[in-house]
Amino acid sequence: MNRAMDPLSRRAFLGRSAGSLGALALSQLLGPQLAFGSNPPKPGHHRPRAKAIISLFQHGGPSQMDLFDYKPALNKWSGKPYPGGDLEVHFDKQAGNVLGAPYAFHRRGQCGMELSELLPHTGAIADEITLVRSMTTGSVDHESALRIIHTGRFLAGLPTFGSWLLYGLGSENENLPAYVVLSDPGGLPVDGERNWSSGFLPAIYQGTPFRSGNSPVFNLQTPAHIPPQARANQLGLLKELNRRHAARFPENTELSARIANFETAARMQTAVPEALDLSGESEATKKLYGLDKPETEEYGRRCLLARRLIERGVRFVQLFLSGQPWDTHDKNAERLKGLCAKTDQPSAALVQDLKARGLLDSTIVLWTGEFGRLPISQGKDGRDHNRHAFSLWAAGGGFKKGYVHGATDEFGYKSVEDVVSVHDFHATLLHTLGVDHHALNFPHEGRAASLTDAEVTGARIVPSLLA
Repeated sequence: MNRAMDPLSRRAFLGRSAGSLGALALSQLLGPQLAFGSNPPKPGHHRPRAKAIISLFQHGGPSQMDLFDYKPALNKWSGKPYPGGDLEVHFDKQAGNVLGAPYAFHRRGQCGMELSELLPHTGAIADEITLVRSMTTGSVDHESALRIIHTGRFLAGLPTFGSWLLYGLGSENENLPAYVVLSDPGGLPVDGERNWSSGFLPAIYQGTPFRSGNSPVFNLQTPAHIPPQARANQLGLLKELNRRHAARFPENTELSARIANFETAARMQTAVPEALDLSGESEATKKLYGLDKPETEEYGRRCLLARRLIERGVRFVQLFLSGQPWDTHDKNAERLKGLCAKTDQPSAALVQDLKARGLLDSTIVLWTGEFGRLPISQGKDGRDHNRHAFSLWAAGGGFKKGYVHGATDEFGYKSVEDVVSVHDFHATLLHTLGVDHHALNFPHEGRAASLTDAEVTGARIVPSLLA
């Protein structure tokens, strides 16, 4: 080909478009944060019970025996040496005696689910949730445990659950990313952006962070000093350049995806502000989520935004907390009280609101951390990490209502009855969404990689969790 005659050669382009080079900067403005692109809906492997998930992730490892798993033996033996045998202690030099549960438990709902007095609002939805008390994971280290619960492995750089879900089922709204992360305005969680990475899957499947404030998505809005017509001209030029370039390199699928990203980003300039605008919500709804109280306002706002995104076809929404606040190595009782005051009402409100709008049957609300805590004290008044037992709850999307699954030993240290691994729970979640965890795979390093890797992990669906 004669490059001098090529309408897209560097010389020809510079000659014709030198005044519009600013448009090329859009390729930098629309970077990985908006990498969702054109990802149309895909059929699952079987009929789904749910089509979306809202994950309320609690970084740090909430204390199961102080919140969800009542153990009278803790207070009976409080201050005395632990009588149950050896414990796997992370910070062994700070290990102490049995630490009693500082708050009372009450039976809630018609199901009689026992929950801490710190969770009155969760208690009010007890008849809607499945509480799993027998969870286990493979690591007692935060970063590794976070990777296990998000990606199924303790290694870094693998796709998260949300990315696998998008890869398997696609998106239901071309104007919004299908995988949205509602980040904490206080900062990133531990392990940062790895919590929503697409790993070796194409970048189109990674999570898109939405921030609080007037600019929820990086570089989405046109700068104030650029007139609307100038931006329209820039976008038009960029679209034409991309179209011609794609025509010359049809085998480049990454290029096609990136062009789709640009087009979706343009549509997002209208769709995102509308989705995040709470002005049309009733005062009763805002009060339900706790937007009228300083301790619940911020988390409640994000829970309400999650509902609005699900209404608009977003497939997976995940809320994170800054740092790892549930990591109660000291002041366990005091810190639990503050964290529950922040998250309890908004979390329960989300379930209630989804149910009232007819969305709970098709949406799973998941409340979980990465692991649990030990029955003994760390130092004066803290609890150390525990991988052998933790609790989580799920509502909607085919999960049983008012059901408690599994049990731990008398001190809450180890899951001993109807044990559920993280891999089992992943397989069960995918099943409710119409996806066979054995069949959802992607070629990587010479093998069919998957979220559960059932041949290695033994992952299985847990039918008793489902209605």
